[in-house]
Amino acid sequence: MTLSGGSPVQLGALAPLSQPGWVEAGEHLLAGLSLAVSEVNEAGGISGRPLELVVRDTAADPEKAVAAVDELAGLGVAAVVGEYHSVVARAAATRADALGVPFLCSSAVLDELTEQPTDWVARLCPPQSRGWQLYADFLLKAGHTRIAVAAAPSIYWAAGIRILRNYLAERGGIIMELDMLTPYAVCDELAANRATALLLLTGHPEPAVPIVQSVRRDARLAGLLIGAPAGQPEFAEWAALLGTDGTAVPFLRYLPEQLTPLGTRVEGALSNNLGQAPSFVAFEGYDAITVLASVLRTHGPDRTRIAESWPHVDVEGTRGRIHFTRTPEIPVWQWPSPPIQITDRSPADPAQFRTLHIS
Repeated sequence: MTLSGGSPVQLGALAPLSQPGWVEAGEHLLAGLSLAVSEVNEAGGISGRPLELVVRDTAADPEKAVAAVDELAGLGVAAVVGEYHSVVARAAATRADALGVPFLCSSAVLDELTEQPTDWVARLCPPQSRGWQLYADFLLKAGHTRIAVAAAPSIYWAAGIRILRNYLAERGGIIMELDMLTPYAVCDELAANRATALLLLTGHPEPAVPIVQSVRRDARLAGLLIGAPAGQPEFAEWAALLGTDGTAVPFLRYLPEQLTPLGTRVEGALSNNLGQAPSFVAFEGYDAITVLASVLRTHGPDRTRIAESWPHVDVEGTRGRIHFTRTPEIPVWQWPSPPIQITDRSPADPAQFRTLHIS
């Protein structure tokens, strides 16, 4: 089917494409968004009109995200999509709510994505509480009850610690927050506190990579499990920087045991475009455009009608069938059943992943 012409239907796209943002995640997110847009246009666009992304780099900066939403709203985009960093997505979602611009968040998990309940925002990834409670249960079943965290200051990391502490406290586990002055100080505290697991609630590559390297080389910590619930080991840069030191580090990964037929086809196309296996973030980007294209074809580019359509979404994505619901504890429209794995990189081959648990 060919496009019949007419002005493009524009979507604003937010992604961290420069430092200190996690650039590799942003590139995968944009790859998924862009592939889906190109396929929508190959299939005839939106009632014959081309779909177009207007991309803005957030650089992991909430203020840049707010400014981008303001600019995109002024340009007349039908909706905003994307963003990887939770704190940045929260700022963007709050601003979109205030301006009356639909925002479909692809990849940020913070439970309280907006300051108050809103009908303008929907989300594809699971809320942080669901994934991190699953991760805490995984640790307990593996025999870890003395769990240390090396945490950077952030609303996101603080929320993660609170989720872990509350869940573990009811089941005989404890969380110990470490002084992160240097990687060596972290090792000393781990040994002194007899921790059996260390969770990296920090940025990547700094300070996560030097912490991992120091722990791996400390004979006192030979049996220590290193974990990264936020998903740092998902991306190729982790394996490139750490090699075998970065293996056997369990993390949360939002992929099913088996992709849908659509997902299998998209995986091949994304691999060709990226020159490497796509991360779960790339699939989230593709699915976000799939949802919005379905909404636009049915309801058109009117912002109010798009926001009103969230409860009626029912589309096949790369990782399952997508629809949205409301729950009292989550202030936005939420896909209730995104898949969650706990995965690590294999010590036998750091390029390969092992699925340790799937929900």
